[in-house]
Amino acid sequence: MVKTEPARVRFAPSPTGHMHLGSARTALYDFLIAKQSGGKFIIRIEDTDRKRYVEGAEQELLDGLKWTGLEWDEGPDKGGPYGPYRQSERKEIYLKYAKDLILSGNAFYCFCTAQELEEKRQKQLKVKENPHYDGACRDIALDEAEKRVTKGENHVIRFRAPNSGSTTVNDLIRGPITVDNRLIDDHILVKTDGWALYHLAAMVDDHKMMISHVIRGSEWLPTFPLHALIVRAFGWEEPVWVHLSVFLKPSGKGKMSKREAADLMKDGYSIFVKDLEELGYLPEAVINWIVLMGWSLDGSTEFFTLQDLVEKFNLRGLNPSPAAINFTKLDHFNGLHIRNISTEDLAGRIKPFLEKSGLITDDEILLKIAPIIRERIVTLDDVVEMAGFFFKESIEHVIEDLVVNGLTKDESKKILQDAITIITPLKIISSEDTEIKMREYVESSPYTPGQVFGIMRVAVTGQKVSPPLFESMEIIGKHKVIERLSRARGILNE
Repeated sequence: MVKTEPARVRFAPSPTGHMHLGSARTALYDFLIAKQSGGKFIIRIEDTDRKRYVEGAEQELLDGLKWTGLEWDEGPDKGGPYGPYRQSERKEIYLKYAKDLILSGNAFYCFCTAQELEEKRQKQLKVKENPHYDGACRDIALDEAEKRVTKGENHVIRFRAPNSGSTTVNDLIRGPITVDNRLIDDHILVKTDGWALYHLAAMVDDHKMMISHVIRGSEWLPTFPLHALIVRAFGWEEPVWVHLSVFLKPSGKGKMSKREAADLMKDGYSIFVKDLEELGYLPEAVINWIVLMGWSLDGSTEFFTLQDLVEKFNLRGLNPSPAAINFTKLDHFNGLHIRNISTEDLAGRIKPFLEKSGLITDDEILLKIAPIIRERIVTLDDVVEMAGFFFKESIEHVIEDLVVNGLTKDESKKILQDAITIITPLKIISSEDTEIKMREYVESSPYTPGQVFGIMRVAVTGQKVSPPLFESMEIIGKHKVIERLSRARGILNE
């Protein structure tokens, strides 16, 4: 369902590591809302946590979005009317708004040292209290606090959370959530080094960048009431809040985390977008896969292109229930999308995988290969094992594979010689004509089609499993086919 008002949505990753599936799904939902409403999709880099900052992570995030086809309208590389789009370049903006909160009584300077706070924390734990700020600096007069700040005393700025009553917030897919205000801590908004934390920075940026929908992970639910209180303290209109479902491990037991990535890679899977690209997954398939982990159109439709989703996606179809990551589904979607793209497109996409393996490719041959492998590969990198033989000058034969079950070595050698005798007079190898002649041979021989074609397949491709034999022979060409048949016969002679 297309929204009537243009939405302004932001994807706001922290450059602290590889872009994972959760981030990609958030960005996808943002993109779809923007495009279907004629709005704007904004990239904002939340890089104020300098201790966790990873060099190159921002570029990897942007590259991952480009690969998935999620083009943005405003961002650190494109600019826009509400920049800068890196939080590290907006420090003074946050300080200004933090001081506004102090002046309005909604925030205060706190001079408690880290040691004092830790001692209080340990005491609270001993009496089985949840660790919390005890309000030691809440009642310091503003003029006194400002004098201490002016003198250079170390301090942070904390939000003054209400200590009575309750706060109700509304999540689009979860409905109203009510929290006792006594459970909301006086969270730090600005650290001693002057850097604003997410609680303040994101709220300020969402307001100043005119963000209409805040779509984010469910890990922000515990501080959701705090964020709404900060927005309300400024008197701003709240965005539409959407907290997405959690990703579970493939087993369905426990939340999916980055730590499982190493184990997944052993099986050829990953939760990181960059890895999925290198493993040979199509961005179209990844998009199709992740959109359904937490959303459904009608409970039955599963195949979507990005354009389909722009037309059909609806936030009301989101489900807050945890979603198990099913890599079998990813393989399924990858196969569907491989079969959905054009021959020319598929040829272009398999080329880098062949060349990465050290093979020298030929565009004309790639165009011939693409139609006969598209039903046989699950990921693009399968092409190396499935069709690498097309680009090899010679192939390695395993003698055991050349002797088919039920036949002797001499019988296998005879089949190869007979095949050479049949093919040699042909001007060229045409898949249709060659197959007819070889089937006539089978009918007049004591051998089965499986035996004859099985030996020929191993001799010509070096593999027990390959694309269709006679189409492959036509692409390889008469000279090379006879050469490979002869070499296989020679190996049996030895």
